[in-house]
Amino acid sequence: MVFGARVWKTGIAVALALYISAWLNFSPPVIAAVAAIFAMQPSIYRSWRYFLEQLQTNILGAALALLAGMFFSNNVIAIGIVCIIVIIISLRMGMEETIGLTLVTVVAVMEASGEWRFAVNRLLLSLIGIGCAFVVNILFFPPKPKEQFAAQITIIFGKMSLLLRMVISNEMKETVSREEKEGLRNALKSLSDKYRLMEEEIKKLKGKGNRFSRIRELVVYKQKLLVMYKGLEVLEAVDEHYFQTARTEVTDVYFDNHMEKLIKFHEHVLLKFDDKLKDDSTEGMEMEAENKRFMTELIDRYNKQPDGMLRLSVVAASMYDYGYQVARLDKLVHREHRGETEEKEPLELLLKSIRLK
Repeated sequence: MVFGARVWKTGIAVALALYISAWLNFSPPVIAAVAAIFAMQPSIYRSWRYFLEQLQTNILGAALALLAGMFFSNNVIAIGIVCIIVIIISLRMGMEETIGLTLVTVVAVMEASGEWRFAVNRLLLSLIGIGCAFVVNILFFPPKPKEQFAAQITIIFGKMSLLLRMVISNEMKETVSREEKEGLRNALKSLSDKYRLMEEEIKKLKGKGNRFSRIRELVVYKQKLLVMYKGLEVLEAVDEHYFQTARTEVTDVYFDNHMEKLIKFHEHVLLKFDDKLKDDSTEGMEMEAENKRFMTELIDRYNKQPDGMLRLSVVAASMYDYGYQVARLDKLVHREHRGETEEKEPLELLLKSIRLK
């Protein structure tokens, strides 16, 4: 967890849970605080889902613990067996995320040795913590995955474009390049997590109205993420193959010039999506033709002089794929702005066809 709104909200939720527990004279209030910490989620949908799942598993766990406590009191072996049973049931229900907090409730209830008043007290403390986390997450700086995704992708593209522009010329220091690439991989992983949160929010929380528009928007965002991964693949291909083969200065210039065109095109597509550039559909067609010409010329060179060209072909193929996916993104952005989609390519199938790592 990075320092941000979620950190502040966790602190607020814990303080609120402790205050409400003391106000209602529930003891020990630390159970509510622990529940609030567990229940703080990165999105509103996950907060709601977590709240419902915790409600079910906590009530189930408390009931089993109360029943076991009546017969076995607070016997440590009995507590362990009940915990195992609760874990198995939670897994069967597909609610593994709730296991930790549910076990806290089980142990707290069995500590009461079957006294139902104490058991209810412990259960209510857990629910107070969960409820406080849910309310705070909605009211204070509510998570906005879509806005966060858009901001992150702009920053990550800036880092990636710098690496791509310097990768052929090999101007960047090796240690700096290695650190930047590792940072890029981590950033893309974080961006993938943010996309999944955004997909859940768009698909699950909002009503069915205008569903077509929401899915079309998701298709564009997913393609934007895929293109970023394709850029990373180009960097990895260059590291793995480009510098391990004999090249001329003409070859370096040839690859470097095409790389610059791809990056510039990618930048233009992102600016088009943000409505900062004119939506010129001819640019995409021109870039597609340029990308094909790049591969065709390389194949001709390979046929004339195959020695040393095989590994360069691997790099060229990764660059071609990157350009192809950027051109596809350009088409999606163009359709999204015009509110169009092809009937032959239903949006749900198109969304599934974009495969991420």
